[in-house]
Amino acid sequence: MENKGSGMGLKIALGIALALFLAVGFYTINLYSDSKAVQKDLTEQKQLVMNDLNAMAQQYDAAINENSIANKNLVEARERIQGLIDSLKISETNVRSLWKYKQKYVSLQKEMDFLLAENDSLKVQNSYLATSLDSTRVRLEERTIFTDSLLIQNTALAEVVSNAAVLSAVGLKGFGVIERTSGKLIPTERASRTDKIRVCFTVAKNNLVQAGDQELYVQVIDPKSNTLGANEQVTFGDKTLNYSMISKFNYESASLNVCEFVASKESSEFEKGRYVVNVYNEKDLVATSEFILK
Repeated sequence: MENKGSGMGLKIALGIALALFLAVGFYTINLYSDSKAVQKDLTEQKQLVMNDLNAMAQQYDAAINENSIANKNLVEARERIQGLIDSLKISETNVRSLWKYKQKYVSLQKEMDFLLAENDSLKVQNSYLATSLDSTRVRLEERTIFTDSLLIQNTALAEVVSNAAVLSAVGLKGFGVIERTSGKLIPTERASRTDKIRVCFTVAKNNLVQAGDQELYVQVIDPKSNTLGANEQVTFGDKTLNYSMISKFNYESASLNVCEFVASKESSEFEKGRYVVNVYNEKDLVATSEFILK
């Protein structure tokens, strides 16, 4: 009788163990499936953002091609979108990164609505001015409209504040300069005349960031994919960043305009072609832009 009772207890114990094993296996399979589903969803959402940006770029292309004279505002906005597309292609596929690019897309969408409406208005005005004003007054009116538009655009960009507790950069621009012996700087688009690359941006106000000494990493990449300037490395976790220089400044809980200079690789002449300018807050890309030296 005791042997029968022991045998029955062993069978019950084995049955319970088997049930627990199957339950754990079922849970593990479901957890793995959920993880794959989340990653697939993030990848699909990233592609949707990429599609939206490409559609926005096509709208700018159509508007630019409609004008016999290029609208500089439209061209610069188109370049910013291309920079964001290039950045999105190499970005990590996670919730934080995707949220950041969606926020930038919303900001660019508002800018595009304004610029395209302004462009339509400019076409009507130019048509009227061509028949009613002489060429001198036409050029003056176009310059006034462009200046007002640029002022509105810069004001809007300066008010963009990130919700995360990190500093961000807006209005990023890079361009070549000629440096006179007197210290005077003259912008140039000629590679052969460029002495240095000047990088300017605005550190946006963020109430979540504590005031004090702060720094951002500036990266300038030439047409041959070389990192100009110091070309030193810094590691953040599993990510290594090659940077041209570290921009250090005192942050006082207010928007701050920053300009830095980057020299050519090993003091050689600058290459002709497309240059990419990136600004990083540690490992996070917070601004990107590009320019051409002829």
